[in-house]
Amino acid sequence: MLKIYGRANSINVRKVLWLADELGLAYTREDWGRGFRNLDDPAFKAVSPMQAIPVIDDDGMILRESHVILRYLADKAKRADLYPTDLQTRADVDTWLDWAGTDLYWGVRLVFMGLVVKQGHMADPAATGIGIKEATYRMKLLDGFLAANGPFLAGDTFTIADIPTGLIVNRWFS
Repeated sequence: MLKIYGRANSINVRKVLWLADELGLAYTREDWGRGFRNLDDPAFKAVSPMQAIPVIDDDGMILRESHVILRYLADKAKRADLYPTDLQTRADVDTWLDWAGTDLYWGVRLVFMGLVVKQGHMADPAATGIGIKEATYRMKLLDGFLAANGPFLAGDTFTIADIPTGLIVNRWFS
């Protein structure tokens, strides 16, 4: 059975939970990370040497990094509707996954970590201001793209590309 390591309120864990539910997968989950068991615990480091969540154990196949896990689970389920096999469409999905994880989330993360988590240097109002400016710019780009091409990012149907972007937009507006 699939085992998911990570707290359910982590945006990256939520990506994996969303897809697992989309696929109808049976899974168990253990809380690890902020507010739960510490990621530097030797038991966790044994499955995640980089001390990052989420991590999955799929019958001995250990994977970390949320977007890698999304690709793996969709491929394993043979869900070409979610992760297309056509090279151009797959490249579009991969492009959106990478953009969401880097460009789109960068500013949102600064604001979230500063205003909600209140973590260290990110709680500095100057950092929050930079995050707001960057996130607003990226959200406008996304909004323009979806207005012209939507409602989905990589074609006419929902794919795994829509999961991280949807969660990031949700976090921004929350």
